Amino acid sequence: MEEQEELFEHHRLVCDPGQEPYRIDKFLMDRLPNVTRNKVQQGIKDGFVKVNGKEVKPNYKVHPGDEIVVELPEPPRDTDVVPENIPLNIAYEDDHILVVNKEAGMVVHPAYNNWTGTLVNALAYHFQQLPTMEGNDGRPGLVHRIDKDTSGLLVIAKTDKAMNSLAKQFFDHSIERTYYALVWGVPAQEKGTIDVHLGRSEKDRRVTVAIEDGSRGRNAITHYKVLKDLRYVSLIQCNLETGRTHQIRAHMKHIGHPLFNDATYGGDKVLKGTQFSKYKAFVENAFKLMPRQALHAKSLGFKHPVSGKFVQFDSELPDDFRAVIEKWENYVQYE
Repeated sequence: MEEQEELFEHHRLVCDPGQEPYRIDKFLMDRLPNVTRNKVQQGIKDGFVKVNGKEVKPNYKVHPGDEIVVELPEPPRDTDVVPENIPLNIAYEDDHILVVNKEAGMVVHPAYNNWTGTLVNALAYHFQQLPTMEGNDGRPGLVHRIDKDTSGLLVIAKTDKAMNSLAKQFFDHSIERTYYALVWGVPAQEKGTIDVHLGRSEKDRRVTVAIEDGSRGRNAITHYKVLKDLRYVSLIQCNLETGRTHQIRAHMKHIGHPLFNDATYGGDKVLKGTQFSKYKAFVENAFKLMPRQALHAKSLGFKHPVSGKFVQFDSELPDDFRAVIEKWENYVQYE
């Protein structure tokens, strides 16, 4: 039996004796600070809201005496961010935006188990008065994020105007985001689009899973193209139309090509090739060379919040990623 993620109580509300029947999502929106309806509805769907000890649907109507508990995977904590003198790799900066090249291993924002040492702690040290998006308390400047062990580019808003413009562009899916991924195997089609809903796993809420019938979760679209066929693995370019949690990692696993060394999605073992000890040792060495999922946010393109001009930023693959590709190229060439 899989271990369930521990949940922590954040809010406990009891309905008044004279409470009229009222949808629970609207009820919570009226009473909880800094939350959007989308966030409330998603929390209810994900099972983080219980009424009288039971999960409910967003259209559940509250009644007098109902006890409503909101639990989340991280313990309650104030949203004050501790500024920390952590160096930032800045790819571009002007008065309105900042583009940062995040290294693998750095968490983007403070959360359970990672309250310090994050990109947001560094931003708080280097920049004062960064704006905060509604419902995003404790994450100044952030309009999007990438996973801890994913490297690459992030855009940070330095003003309210920039925050609103970028947030709208992300919402409209008009921001161009290109990722490079090294995956197990070679997709049958050189180019393709994965259009499959994604949602939290019911067994482990830290994992995102594909939901083919679209019965739950959220729509997610990834366009991919094979850049390099290395027989056992391939270098893939992924362009995101939507930006769901672990989207590329979950989508590539869904089509049978998990990311190389992605422990969460099963890519940290030999999935292609022989089981001969020499080959297994080669793969183990490649894992040591890049001890994380092989994913890099390579480029970002968007309309500048003030000038309105389309701007694009590109980044080099980090050393560990390039070293692993080179290792596979040599292996395939001299095999």
